[in-house]
Amino acid sequence: MLLLRLLAGKEQQGEFRHFFISDFLSFALTVNEVTRYTSLVTIKQEATINGVDLSAFLRPKMVIRLYHDARMAEVVSNQDVRQIKPRYDYPNKRMHLPDEKEQINQFLTEWLQLSLQLGQSHVALL
Repeated sequence: MLLLRLLAGKEQQGEFRHFFISDFLSFALTVNEVTRYTSLVTIKQEATINGVDLSAFLRPKMVIRLYHDARMAEVVSNQDVRQIKPRYDYPNKRMHLPDEKEQINQFLTEWLQLSLQLGQSHVALL
């Protein structure tokens, strides 16, 4: 529901929204794919300080699949890590935490809440 509120009607493939949190921090939402029952959305953090783009270093990016009929969202990838399992044995080869998927979902919720609370978006006036 939070993601749908942020998209605010921008639900066609290729559409995007930018939310500026501060002078150097923003979030970008892009609709990558729309099918009859699902949509694929990318949210990424963009940070620029003194003209230096820090996004390449931090790589905060998530790809989310929205299920229209269930009104639910699933994180498909986080920082280019795909196929996140619900639970991991610990320790494991890639050092994923046992509740990695739950933590990623919580992080997404915090990103979306921050965007709704503090985010400002440029709006074209008619």
